[in-house]
Amino acid sequence: MELIRRPDEIARLIQSAQTIALCSHVNPDGDTVGSVLALKLGLECLGKQVCAYCQDKIPSTLAMLPGVGEFRHVDEQRYDLLICVDVSDEGRMGDCQQLLQQAERTAQIDHHGTNPCYTQVNSVDAKAPATGLLIKQQLDVLGVAIDRDIAMCLYAAIATDTGNFAFNSTNAEAFQVMAQLMDSGLPLDEMNRVLFRQRQKPHVRLLARALSSLTFHAEERITAMRLTHQDFLDCGALPEHADAIVNYGLDIPGVHMALLARENEDGSIKMALRAVAPARVDEIARSFGGGGHAQASGCTMHTSLNEAVDAVLSAMNKTIQ
Repeated sequence: MELIRRPDEIARLIQSAQTIALCSHVNPDGDTVGSVLALKLGLECLGKQVCAYCQDKIPSTLAMLPGVGEFRHVDEQRYDLLICVDVSDEGRMGDCQQLLQQAERTAQIDHHGTNPCYTQVNSVDAKAPATGLLIKQQLDVLGVAIDRDIAMCLYAAIATDTGNFAFNSTNAEAFQVMAQLMDSGLPLDEMNRVLFRQRQKPHVRLLARALSSLTFHAEERITAMRLTHQDFLDCGALPEHADAIVNYGLDIPGVHMALLARENEDGSIKMALRAVAPARVDEIARSFGGGGHAQASGCTMHTSLNEAVDAVLSAMNKTIQ
């Protein structure tokens, strides 16, 4: 199925529904959380009954977002409409997959090029740097005015997925929307500090562990870092504290690709893969059952930490040569 924005089709579904469920992806980030909350606030302005779902804990860095405490775990409630937001495939819904069977109609709004279009109506644009931009357009089509609360949520979505408007995916639309968010009363300095400059102690301790594991490969064009489950225990860290650590390996001059492998409590290995264009990691992630964007992807592997790193490094070496 063609990946294309379909805000008018989504709007018709919303207008004909009264009860709506919004689903974010597992291990939620700023884009999925901010996008869900912005859409929830907008739909409530239209008089809709809306519930937001997420399998996992919302990162503490997003605690300032309006309505963030209203996320729920999956239940047996049935809905007129389910909208998956920034969820690249059905597996990324986690426990919330059962919502697909509990809703009369299903739709999604997303920006991942690997999306298999798993709902009845799929509004997907792989060229959009953040799902938050698609949500802004959706709210515009619905006639929802952007107030301060919605602006905060949209900013968190767009800014985090564009690397604070620095990734090569960032486009003119992102800045045009940003201007509108500022006009809506966005508290930019406060949010920018929390999202991009403030660092919690467990994160700093975990970063030290990761950097001490840094190795170079392929004539120093690839870097790899590893974090064991024991590292997380020693640092008092949660999975969210590993966010963005992989970029330290990518930001070294001459490096084209980077990976961060972290061991989960259940023994599985979560891989964060990054690249500098024209190098790309999305196909590598897909070959291991994951997916994502050309320069930012991930996957989960069920093998030992060292075996997982060796396998992904081998795939990177073949791609980079």
